[in-house]
Amino acid sequence: MTNVLIVEDEPAISDMERDFLEGAGYNPFIAENSEEALHMMRSEKIDAVILDVTLPGEDGFSLCRKLREITNVPILFAAARTEDSDIVRGLGLGADDYLLKPLKGTILIAHLRAQLSVHMRIKAEQLNKSMPEEGITIGDLIIRPKARQVILNDKIVLLTGKEFDLLYFLATHPNEVFSKEQLFEQIWSLDPIGEPATVTVHINRLRAKLKRHPAMLMNGLKLFGAPATGFMEIDSFEWAIPSDEELYTIA
Repeated sequence: MTNVLIVEDEPAISDMERDFLEGAGYNPFIAENSEEALHMMRSEKIDAVILDVTLPGEDGFSLCRKLREITNVPILFAAARTEDSDIVRGLGLGADDYLLKPLKGTILIAHLRAQLSVHMRIKAEQLNKSMPEEGITIGDLIIRPKARQVILNDKIVLLTGKEFDLLYFLATHPNEVFSKEQLFEQIWSLDPIGEPATVTVHINRLRAKLKRHPAMLMNGLKLFGAPATGFMEIDSFEWAIPSDEELYTIA
């Protein structure tokens, strides 16, 4: 269950907000001042904070600043102070939203759900970025598209941008055969300079770079070239070009 901390010194308002939250399936905690709020943040797993500005002692603005130093959970001001300067100040101190009292329960819950949703998406994106990328594995070859990295037999293969794009495209379309015109359209379509013949140049460069890694022969990555009239598997790394019109694939 999602835990939401209400920081409000007026019992009638905090009780009403608690009822809104419980009715929507949240688990509310209530603090009447800054000290209680900070204690609960450290002792409980709080997923969001609804914060008043006018509190006894330290005000909500100061508390918001302190909360942002220890947590990145959504902070929503629910305040009677309606001046633009107060709203700008609250958001500038790190709050995610600023709602004006009196509050309708449906509005409070809608804003809370929206902020929690954004927070969860950001956490998921950060988790994905921090996780090692498995990439595409073909034998001893690993292609990692996010890092634009190619690793063969535990060694990095240095490729240019277009060489990587070409290898990645072929690797994501295994056993599909493409003409150089089709590859040019896929890889160079947004490039104002170039012609289909450049595909042959880049294929030859890829062959030359991968040829330096004989471990490829043991685990079956083959960069094929075949005449347009038929399919011919080239099993070595000599990569003889049989005609001007080649078809290319990875298998």
